[in-house]
Amino acid sequence: MNHSIQLAERCIALDPEGFLLDLDDWSEPVAVILAEREGLELSPEHLEVVRLLRQFYQQYQLSPAMRPLVKYIGQQLGADKGSSLYLLRLFPGSPAKLASKIAGLPKPDNCL
Repeated sequence: MNHSIQLAERCIALDPEGFLLDLDDWSEPVAVILAEREGLELSPEHLEVVRLLRQFYQQYQLSPAMRPLVKYIGQQLGADKGSSLYLLRLFPGSPAKLASKIAGLPKPDNCL
């Protein structure tokens, strides 16, 4: 897999797993490209979670694992969205890892 993405005139570096090397390279257009690389088309619901993930990271300086992510989403958006099933529907497989990647954040520590 290519370890960079092209956005306008900029080349944005990625690690071998597709995570941004420089967190400052993130923008919503970058998120769209990162999601496309994972086979996802970002909806407003995806972006809502991605923005909250970035907010969590700014607050705690870490990418949350699944349990804290579910709790945080629930606190911010309500119990209907604060569930692992909701996050799995949006980000199949490993929601914490996939959403962190699209949010331009480091891989959560406990994700393989």
